[in-house]
Parts: sequence; structure tokens; C-alpha cells
Amino acid sequence: MVLRILVFSLLSIIFFACTISNEKRELADISKLESFVHEMEEELSLLEKEILDLRDFHISLLSNRETILKQADRNKYNFKNGFSTNRPGKDSTLSSIALLRSDEDFNKRLLDVFLTNRLDSAFSKIYYKYDFIAQVYTNSSKQISRVFPAYDIEDLISQDIDVTSFNFYYKGNAENNPTRGPVWIPEVYVDPVGRGWILSLIQPVYHNDSLYAVLGIDITVDEIISRYLEKGDEDYLIVTKNGDIVAGNSESIELLSFPPLRNHVYRETIQEDNFRISDFNLFNSKNQEVREMAEKLLFEGQNHYFFNEIFSPYSAYKVSFDLLDWILIEINPTPP
Repeated sequence: MVLRILVFSLLSIIFFACTISNEKRELADISKLESFVHEMEEELSLLEKEILDLRDFHISLLSNRETILKQADRNKYNFKNGFSTNRPGKDSTLSSIALLRSDEDFNKRLLDVFLTNRLDSAFSKIYYKYDFIAQVYTNSSKQISRVFPAYDIEDLISQDIDVTSFNFYYKGNAENNPTRGPVWIPEVYVDPVGRGWILSLIQPVYHNDSLYAVLGIDITVDEIISRYLEKGDEDYLIVTKNGDIVAGNSESIELLSFPPLRNHVYRETIQEDNFRISDFNLFNSKNQEVREMAEKLLFEGQNHYFFNEIFSPYSAYKVSFDLLDWILIEINPTPP
């Protein structure tokens, strides 16, 4: 009997040693997280004005079609199999252009290329103004894609690709964007032209009350990590409201008990086409407490969570973005 009591007491001591009481913990100051979100959104919001100005310029080209076509340099681009033949490093003023879906009237669509050639200089101006931009582009309802800077277009995309089936196009249509304003796409996606995982700001362009094209400005997730998440020693995550991890350093990923990243850091993993963002969803963590944290922070409206188990991190705090449909979470491995 005495032995049983001793064993029970020992197990109790071990249990309580491995469990940290939430009642005695003090809340941390989240002003640093708020400043982080403010700084990031303040910088990204500059792009909204840029893309609105770009939209207005695009509309002016469409509205002055006859005059623009008379003045257009029709020898600016050469095409082979529907792709412009210029390549990266040859002429830094040119975009890459694809006339997709070969069943469409090539010569008729070529007029739209001539009409919009002046977009190249506008794209270039924005691209070189901001060092965190990956590319500037437009995709039209006529399946014409123009992307700046130029890339190895014929090697990276198929002639049969339908640009209107991608979220960077259909998120701008009347059904998904009735206000016709700028839209940040919260779900990152694999860029079809090979730049890895992408965050996009898009803006529809209407002509005669019909959707003519959708403009886009892209930032790579790799740039978000290096520009914002690696500035200090904090373990930050950026997640969507359903728990998908958009960006995070490798330390924060490991703290949340995710599977090994095949000897790659998270930055490298997100550049691989075979990576699925759902693999790195908070609700897929092997740690039950991490899944509980996600429930509390994302669905129950809490802005902090204290872990109990000794093998879990110590705490987590969140701040929501306003501009983007994202949430910033700081993971604290130990008490402050």
C-alpha cells in the first residue's frame, strides 16, 4: 500500500513538473508584433496606389486604340510558336509575351500586343522602384500574357495554359471582385513562370464595362521571409485564417512539431513545386497542443495561448493584418 502511494506521488510530481500552470503567467507586450504588422502593411500599401495608376494608364491605352495603334512600334517583338523571342539579359526594357491558346486568332490578338506595348515602360518603372517586387504583369481575357522582367517563357509555360483559370486572374473578375478595386490574394501559390511561391496584388482593367485584363504585382514568399521575418531573433509565423503557414523561419516551424523539411530550410522548401502548403497547416501538426493553439487563436478569437506540456513551446501571441487576410504569430520557446 505504501509503495502504491509512493508511486502515485512520484507520478504526480512528474506530471506537475511537466505541466506549467497558466494561472500565474503574465501577458507579454505585443506592441512589437503590432509594429511589425504596421511596417509590413505600410510598405505593401504603396503598391495599391501603383497598381491603380497602372490601371488608369492601361485604360487610357484602350480608350485611344486607333491613335496608339498608328504610333505603335510593330517590330518591337518577334514571335515564335506564340512566344516572344527575346530572352533575359538581352534587352532589359522588354517583357516576355505569350499569345496562348493557339486556336484563337493570332493576328487579331497581335493588335492587342501593339496596343499595350507601352505598358513595358510602366512595368519597368514600378519594378525598379521597389526592391521587393518579383514581377509586374497583365493577363488579358484574350489569353495574352505580358510579364516584366523577361524570363525563359517558352521553357516554363505551355501554349495550352489558360491564364483565366488561375487565381491571379479570376480573383479579379466581377463575381469575386464586384468593387473592381485592388485585391490581395491571401493564398500563396506556385508561380507558373518559375519564381516559387508568390503573394499577388491584382487589379482588374475594364473597357466598355467588360473585363479586359487583370494586372498583377508579385512578391515572392522568399522575399517576405528574408525582408521581414529574419530581421530579428523572434520566431515569427505568418498564417492564413485557416491555418496554412505562408511564411516562417525554420526555427518556428520546428517548434510547432512539423515533419522534417528534407534537409532544407523552409525558404528552400517553399520554392519547390511539389511542396503543398496544406502540408504546413497548423492543424496538421503532430503536437496536439499546437492544434489546440490554432483553434484558440484562429477560430475562437484569443490573441494569446500558453502551452502546458514541457516539450511544447512556452507561449504564442497573435496580431491580425488589416491589408492582408493573414495573421502574425510569435512563438516563444521559453519564458521571457
